[in-house]
Amino acid sequence: MPLYIMLSNLTCDGLETIKKKPDRIKEVDEELRNMGVEVKGQWAVLGEYDFVNLVEAPDNETVARASVEIGSRGSVTITTMPAIPVDDFIASLK
Repeated sequence: MPLYIMLSNLTCDGLETIKKKPDRIKEVDEELRNMGVEVKGQWAVLGEYDFVNLVEAPDNETVARASVEIGSRGSVTITTMPAIPVDDFIASLK
């Protein structure tokens, strides 16, 4: 199944939410799963983004729909990119 990198930034509302309820982060993982997107890895990071997620979805449309759904709530902005395993990329060049 295709892999995607989801880069996210919390809005002021999102920061307030996770400060009061840190477990909300894991609840969103379950919501994504219900939308057909499986979180394979998740990291809180310092710098330009607040979180980096590696997710798996059946297709671009599924992950795009999930990104819009989660982003439309106003607590986070999301940038989603397809991720090509390096071995697959190398094979495509041969």
